[in-house]
Amino acid sequence: MKTARVTFLASPDFKTFLATEAERTGVSVAELIRQRCEGAMTEDEQTLSQLSAQLRASVKDAQQSLREGLAVADNALAELKRAAALRKKMKAAA
Repeated sequence: MKTARVTFLASPDFKTFLATEAERTGVSVAELIRQRCEGAMTEDEQTLSQLSAQLRASVKDAQQSLREGLAVADNALAELKRAAALRKKMKAAA
């Protein structure tokens, strides 16, 4: 797809509106403007847009779950290391 840059000025409120709408629909501001200006989306485009938004939300959820899982694993490893060091210290004292 060939592209050309288009720049326009907007009020801060309108810029905020665009960002909010884009976030709500799960697309970039540029994609939101394209969708709204190019006319009605086909059923396939609407489905794809909805699936894309769901995928982005699922990826965010998965990333958060992975971060939480890694934190739990890191804590478990740290506890195992502390326990091993304590056993070693007790064995050396005996």
